[in-house]
Amino acid sequence: MAAWTSRSTKRSIDCALPALGLALCLSGCATFRSYDAELYRTLDQASAGNVDKAIDILESNNRSPDKDLLYYLELGMLQRLADRYSESQKSWRSANERVQIWEQTARLDPSKLLPGAASYLINDRLRPYEGHDYEKVMLLTYIALNHLALGDYQNARVAIRQAHELESVIAELRSKETAKVEQDAEKRGSRTSFKELNGYPVQTLDNPEVNALRNSYQSALSHYLAGFVYEALGEPSLAAPGYRLANELQPNQPLLEEALRGLDERVSAPYDGLTDVLFVIGSGTAPALQSRQFRLPVMTNDRFILIPVSFPVMVATSTPTLPVQLKVNEGQSLAVAPITSIDLMARRGLQDDMPGIMLRATIRSTAKAVTQYQMQQQAQNQNSAAMGLAALAVTIGSAVTESADERTWRTLPSEIAIARGRLPAGAHTVTLQTPEGVRSVRLNLSGRYAVIDLRLLRHQLFMQPPEAAVRGGGRQPAGAAPAPSTGGGPGTLEQQPHTMEMPK
Repeated sequence: MAAWTSRSTKRSIDCALPALGLALCLSGCATFRSYDAELYRTLDQASAGNVDKAIDILESNNRSPDKDLLYYLELGMLQRLADRYSESQKSWRSANERVQIWEQTARLDPSKLLPGAASYLINDRLRPYEGHDYEKVMLLTYIALNHLALGDYQNARVAIRQAHELESVIAELRSKETAKVEQDAEKRGSRTSFKELNGYPVQTLDNPEVNALRNSYQSALSHYLAGFVYEALGEPSLAAPGYRLANELQPNQPLLEEALRGLDERVSAPYDGLTDVLFVIGSGTAPALQSRQFRLPVMTNDRFILIPVSFPVMVATSTPTLPVQLKVNEGQSLAVAPITSIDLMARRGLQDDMPGIMLRATIRSTAKAVTQYQMQQQAQNQNSAAMGLAALAVTIGSAVTESADERTWRTLPSEIAIARGRLPAGAHTVTLQTPEGVRSVRLNLSGRYAVIDLRLLRHQLFMQPPEAAVRGGGRQPAGAAPAPSTGGGPGTLEQQPHTMEMPK
């Protein structure tokens, strides 16, 4: 009997200690790195105008040759801020290829997108990063904005159409996923409401602004931009639905409502030397996900065991400073209207994801609790110091491997607004009145339509395309020479320093 007990103890230790070693090893590898901490340094450099340094930091944190979706999302945005459009498009094409694989799987076999065994047993961070729903749609929106910065309205049209198709796929998949989570939770008797999680900051996800969103992936910006592009290409029948949906997603905004009025007249009117300019104004950075630990009581053999369980918490890391007014040449003022909040979309996305996150956490916690209880019972029954050590190893391993997934696309803006006006072709000075001071850029307009993207990051104002050259697009004015090819890269744009130091 003693020999059997010794062998049993040895087997338990042999199983527990390697598990602890693996947990400690994983805790130090990239799988368990703090994405929030990494991106803080990257964003700090970008916000100071040191975009190349920000890219260097991003590269140093992603040395593996097997880059994931999130790396390409972040890299493409940083390259865009540096006016490296061809490189940005290349990075985002790599990201979009991964999204398309996900989309194809969602169409043909959505069951493959359900969480794998690793996320149930160890950690959500072991799952390949598929991107949040709003990130997938915003990727295509920003690919379209890159095309527009180069005057390529036809390829912007393609990206916009892909975004609309992707929204339909996401809607169908999420409906199936919600039903599956509810079914599994009912079978297991698991709780899936984060409101029941003691200590969780419920108000960050459950508030009137977040709950007012239709879903986490449709944005008024994407659909308004679709309307603008279709209008520029002379397709009012396609432009109208885009403008209409933008109004539904962001109601009670006169600027958005005006786009529908006179649409047919604008499209059919002869060119009068004025450029219809859409200003897209982004501010701040998307909120961070931070892993925070809670103690979850799990019942095992009529005994409660407290298991450390980590859940993601949404944290705003920047204070957006959307302008209240946009002036042109010290005279004309354009109304500025908020159109999309990435912050709210991210919170709505986490709210929708929490039932599945909690279900997986409950399953992991129960498995860990059972293992700990069995090891502790063996240690007590055998009065074995070795078994006590094994039980401790399992407990430590459980704590080390329990960390919430912090991955999210941080270089997206937090808040986005638009302004729109008809301006004479030629040079203009555009001034933004913000709560933190005045910022100005110069631009040179041509053509019937133009899109200008302004991005406020701390004391920097970035402008795409660069200040000295805004390429008009859409239908060519009657009698105008054909626009030169953009060649798919920034070489056709006159490159100028594009950041403006903001007064401190």
